[in-house]
Amino acid sequence: MTTTYTFDVLSTVDGFGSYNEEGDWGGYWSKHGPEFLERRLTQYREQQRMVLGANTFRQFQEMLGPIAESDIDPVNGRMRSMPTTVVSTSLTGPLDWPDATLISGNAVDVVARLKEESAVPLRSHGSLSMNRALMAAGLVDFVQLTIFPVLSGRTGAAPIFLGAADFDLELIESRTLDGHTQELLYRPTPHS
Repeated sequence: MTTTYTFDVLSTVDGFGSYNEEGDWGGYWSKHGPEFLERRLTQYREQQRMVLGANTFRQFQEMLGPIAESDIDPVNGRMRSMPTTVVSTSLTGPLDWPDATLISGNAVDVVARLKEESAVPLRSHGSLSMNRALMAAGLVDFVQLTIFPVLSGRTGAAPIFLGAADFDLELIESRTLDGHTQELLYRPTPHS
């Protein structure tokens, strides 16, 4: 049985996944509200396995690792406690992260195997280059794109789909959160 894989990514309207040192936006571009946070928590409470590339894992460790359990917000607390597979050829174990497994190798091979073996759905947050490669290999079942109402043309960093293959996107679900943030769930198919 094959499980599903969701590439979960947050974005500005102009397609950036983060901002550079000059950006002073704050987390979620300072545009998150209670509906967004509750939606994220509901999604992350579901039984699933997080799949991260090395760079995103390092960022998570740096951002969330030092925070005491009692001081972390519920969304990030759940992300930190989820069963996680880290795909890397550069990291060495053991990983200082609750319930994390390090698998060395090519992400396409690793995720193809995980999709066959996992009893729960797979979700990846961020990990842009890894997920672009997985999309090109046909391993991404859903792209969950959450768009925040900002343009970051000057301070935007990490263009989400830069260098990605061409895809047609079938809209499966959409919702507006807090009156201004769009969550779009797509099924990607290679454009021919």
